[in-house]
Amino acid sequence: MLIADWDRALMIHYEVDPALLRPLVPFPLDLHEGRAYVTLLAFTMRGMKPRRGGWLAEWLFRPIATHGFLNVRTYVKVGNETGIYFLAEHLNNRLSLRLGPPLFGLPYRLARLNYAHDWRSGEVSGRVTDPASGAVFSYRALVDADPAAYRPAAAGSLTAWLMERYTAFTVRLGHRCLFRVWHPPWLATPAVVKVREDSLLRENWPWFAGARLVGANFSPGLAKVWMGRPLRMP
Repeated sequence: MLIADWDRALMIHYEVDPALLRPLVPFPLDLHEGRAYVTLLAFTMRGMKPRRGGWLAEWLFRPIATHGFLNVRTYVKVGNETGIYFLAEHLNNRLSLRLGPPLFGLPYRLARLNYAHDWRSGEVSGRVTDPASGAVFSYRALVDADPAAYRPAAAGSLTAWLMERYTAFTVRLGHRCLFRVWHPPWLATPAVVKVREDSLLRENWPWFAGARLVGANFSPGLAKVWMGRPLRMP
């Protein structure tokens, strides 16, 4: 259906109490050794366009083709299929804000995003602000500036479990749905992250005050990620 680049992605992982998370998620939680996780993914989507339609379709998509995201996601399993469920997606494009919920069931929220993800400098940072409440999530992270340091996560590791997800489960117009994405494994490296302010998280989910930061990963990004159409679940 759609194709885009996901550029300069920082993933920040938290361990949370499954009992506090479960009431917010309309799908069965996927636990790793009995533990639940929430990941924040800060990245820039670039050049989104339909896979078909040529230059005209690309031109029509220009107003929503490139903008930042801060995704707040957790992990679910429906039958034998593992995936993610978005608690929220903060973005800075008003037109996308109108399209994402009815088309895909995505919980979009308007935000001001300021990312400095120049990973070759060895440091990345970002600030996401809710324009209505003034709540903020901001961070700074040290990353490896050597391109050779970026590799796929080890098979069977917690990092692979957190990063390699290819199905998103959503609720669209009252119906449970899913859509799938296709891309190579992430090439990433651990990041040393310092969360400077997290009022954006605690105001939306008070239990974040007790969440435990367990790690972070940075990737230069993925090119030509394919995103399928939403499918209604039985």
